[in-house]
Amino acid sequence: MRDHDRMDARFLGIGELVETPSVAVVVDVMRAFTVAAWAFAQGAEKIVLAESPHEALALKVRHPEWVALKDGPPAPGFDTVNSPGLLRSIDLGGRTVVQTTTAGTVGALAVREASLVLCASFVVAEATARLLRTRECDSVTFVVTGEDGQADEDLACAQYIARRATEAGTDATEFLRRAGESRAAAELTQGVRQGAHPDDVALCLELDRFPFGMVATLADSLMVLRPCAVPSLTDVASI
Repeated sequence: MRDHDRMDARFLGIGELVETPSVAVVVDVMRAFTVAAWAFAQGAEKIVLAESPHEALALKVRHPEWVALKDGPPAPGFDTVNSPGLLRSIDLGGRTVVQTTTAGTVGALAVREASLVLCASFVVAEATARLLRTRECDSVTFVVTGEDGQADEDLACAQYIARRATEAGTDATEFLRRAGESRAAAELTQGVRQGAHPDDVALCLELDRFPFGMVATLADSLMVLRPCAVPSLTDVASI
């Protein structure tokens, strides 16, 4: 997809999804899909997206070697919490992670039947935009998972990725500013949200920290997230 090509982008909350989109980008900046990216950076092989803590614990019982994490404070049965600041010190080499959150994982499961599901945040923004370009996605539904579709950090990230997918020169400054001034950022900074690390907001706003996208697919009734390598900038320029 060249820079001058157009992409029909829709931005919807989870509750606004009335039909299965062909291509969906599910955005959760603070913190589900920042955490997922960090899990892959720490060596995780795959992430199973669970609909609820109950489902996550049931999977953990069947697979004790899996690493289970959730939103909020630590809880029995879970190995860690949904915090990039805490996860970055855990060696996940070759492990399977089970992740359940109140927004991000719910949004991904809501579009599980889509032909392509990407999970995204600022730390994988450019890689996600590049995947949309190289796969020539003409119509994309961005699922804004937080606050019933009103979370400005998620909307800003979704709008940035949509712009980058068609205009490679788009600057991130204003989009990152909006995310940094969002309610979620304030609540994390002020300690309103439990299970957090002081560095979480900064880590969630670290643009393009990782060079991979994240693709979710159905496998034996489970929604499984894996990292996806993207073409180099030189390769993209020649498409």
